[in-house]
Amino acid sequence: MVSALPLISCIQKLVLYETKARFYLVGSNNAGTKFRILKIDRTEPQDLVITDDQHVYSNLEIQDLLGRLDGGNRARNSQKTVPGLSPSLSAYGILGFVRFLEGYYAVLVTRRRRVAELGGHAVYRVEDTSMVYLPSDTTRVQHPEEHRYVKIFQNVDLSSNFYFSYSYDLTHSLQHNLRRLAALGKTFTEQVCLSGNQDAGTGVDSVVIGARGSPCWKFVWNEQMLTHCSYLHYDWCLHIIHGFCAQSKLVIYGRPVYVTLLARRSCYFAGTRFLKRGANSQGEVANEVETEQLVHDASVSSLSHGMCSSFVQHRGSLPLHWSQDTSSMIPKPPITLDQADPFAYIPGLHFSHMLQRFGSPLIILNLVKRHECRRHESLLSGELGTAVSFLNQFLPPEHRIVVISWDMARHSKRKQCNVLDKLHEIAERVVRKTGFFVNRPDLDHSCLHVDERLLEELYEDHGDTLALQYGGSHLVHRVRTYRKIAPWTSHSRDILQTLSRYYNNTFSDAEKQDAINLFLGVFRPSSTGLQLWDLTTDYYLHHPPHHTYSTHSFTCWWSPQVLSSLPLPYDEEEMDKKAITKIIVKGEEHGEDIDLYSEFVKPHQLTSFDMAFPLVMTSSSKDFTPKTPGVNASPFVVRKFEDSPKQVTISSRSTDEACVHRKTAASAPPCPAEEGDSSSDDEGSGSEGEDESSVSLRCSPARAPAIHQVPPPTIKGPDLPSRHPYGVDLSLPLDLDDQVTYTRYSVLGRQKARMEQQDVLGNLKPDFVLYPVSNFSQDSVFEAQCLFVPSLSNSIYQAHVEAAMGNLQPLSSADLFSFRQHTEQLCP
Repeated sequence: MVSALPLISCIQKLVLYETKARFYLVGSNNAGTKFRILKIDRTEPQDLVITDDQHVYSNLEIQDLLGRLDGGNRARNSQKTVPGLSPSLSAYGILGFVRFLEGYYAVLVTRRRRVAELGGHAVYRVEDTSMVYLPSDTTRVQHPEEHRYVKIFQNVDLSSNFYFSYSYDLTHSLQHNLRRLAALGKTFTEQVCLSGNQDAGTGVDSVVIGARGSPCWKFVWNEQMLTHCSYLHYDWCLHIIHGFCAQSKLVIYGRPVYVTLLARRSCYFAGTRFLKRGANSQGEVANEVETEQLVHDASVSSLSHGMCSSFVQHRGSLPLHWSQDTSSMIPKPPITLDQADPFAYIPGLHFSHMLQRFGSPLIILNLVKRHECRRHESLLSGELGTAVSFLNQFLPPEHRIVVISWDMARHSKRKQCNVLDKLHEIAERVVRKTGFFVNRPDLDHSCLHVDERLLEELYEDHGDTLALQYGGSHLVHRVRTYRKIAPWTSHSRDILQTLSRYYNNTFSDAEKQDAINLFLGVFRPSSTGLQLWDLTTDYYLHHPPHHTYSTHSFTCWWSPQVLSSLPLPYDEEEMDKKAITKIIVKGEEHGEDIDLYSEFVKPHQLTSFDMAFPLVMTSSSKDFTPKTPGVNASPFVVRKFEDSPKQVTISSRSTDEACVHRKTAASAPPCPAEEGDSSSDDEGSGSEGEDESSVSLRCSPARAPAIHQVPPPTIKGPDLPSRHPYGVDLSLPLDLDDQVTYTRYSVLGRQKARMEQQDVLGNLKPDFVLYPVSNFSQDSVFEAQCLFVPSLSNSIYQAHVEAAMGNLQPLSSADLFSFRQHTEQLCP
């Protein structure tokens, strides 16, 4: 069967060259062996004219081309000293092209930082960008409002929680990506076998399919900026997601396992907290977030060949036409149902999209308040239950939507109620119904249990980051709050966070919403129409007045093709038809397009172990291992917090602030020692000074321990017993039985190694010629033969040892001659 592997983008480094009439954008792969070039016309004041010759250049060819361009433009200049082709800046990717009221801008990624590694695929965070105005100064047609639009556009901070990868599709789940590769390999194998080629077996074994699927545009935040790149080669297009990405290492008996938390925010109906509620006319809900928890074996540098699992959960606003009036300055604006929907048309659209993307069953966890003195949130809870009941009566019983309603705020106020235990119970019920993805049927599910503290760190950073993006402040209630072990000082912090969120929602949310609408292309500036700041509301931008509702039956509210593929999602059944495929013959030069080993390890670059990404990430072995002697450090043992409210209240304020204000990977600036990749404006090559592995995912150390914890014991010389770490007291002589057992074990090991070596040699064909890989005549993991050292090397080593002891030997005539030549050169 033909194996399918993901295609690696061959454009990972960019250099922008400038002339008076054109921009030349030269892209290359990491090794600097393949180059492509874009030609951008600067003489058009308001049109975007880009030429892609679709040709792959070698290093010599691109240097020759740039030399001829420089010579040709230098000859046109009257001043021969002025360069004809000058490098403007270097970058790592194109986010797209955008236009307001004047000409087009090119948005380039100029700094990046590696934040995760998924089976050899590197995930980067955008650290800095640059907007380059394309038309020249002589052809520019100025508009007075252009600068204002540029400022609003830049209010969307691209250096905050935007992620991309050159080889992994971040917009889809791990299950979708792996199933797509398997489906493509199976389809191609069937096509080769049905073609009637007699050498089909040979052809199948000698080729590999390089594949790149179509992204899920719901999570591509630069979709509108890429509309002008549709005719360019796909390597030029860089898809970025917005949300959160963090990774930690779990060491299970010496075997590394990476735990990754990846959150994708939808760019449809996106906005701030109070200004975007409910769903739009297309069934897209406000502030939709898809969070995926990935666990994979890091000892195997491939997701397809290693062991990995994935679990996806989805969060979004209630799929109803509702909003909150923010004109009055009150902490809780009233909730209003804007439109009656007796046939649940909008919820039907939303859940049809969910069934198409995830399959069945769909389980909704409704945490909205149900019992209130004055109806506020409970109004929405009742409407949701009515809508789901109406939709369920037309679905088959095995595919009906399940709603779990639980008033979390009410239960958290009870003294005897543990909110987290109840959530654990609900989560166990849900996972048993939905299941989770594993790539191998023989995978032991018991190895997927992850350390509780490690997950808590990841999810608190995840919640903090999304709360800043959505509500304008950090989390108000943390895990310690729901455990009821938070110190009294946290209550004042919660009040400050609430006030900060109220201030942001009242005074700055409108500006953020304008920036998001402009960035996502929801509002497109025009010199003849209304400007963005003149709109009193953006309701009609997200709910077009000319929108016509579908005339499909309200009883068959799902898409026609969805029901036939359930319980599997329809998107995974049809995904192989949308993929870009490239047939690669094994051993040819195009093998670089699928070589994940070279892409991740980068053997062409000088790297250091001290700055390697896997060594600087958060690890359970160094950050979460119990320091108390006698505690079982196994990752399969559940360890709960021993903190009590009385013990926590005596904690110092500095310790609490260290926990509250810890630096997260999503919001804090990087440490000075962990500066990521950066591009220089005055460098022409873009290959200098780049070290992608010099990145730490999480800048913060682990949580500071509370002062009531037991300190580690003090080691006092040889009195420390060795029975605890070794299981036997080494200071006492071994028993005779133990000595006999050890001798037998060592003899069996040596014999086994020799037998394996003889078996390998005996099974080889006689026409094979073996060449030793080392100078050892006999070597194994048990013994090795010492190398022969020549007498000259022995004499040099002996002279070196004698010189260190003060016994200097007389210099030879050759040494004296060399010394005289050296002194004559220094003192002529």
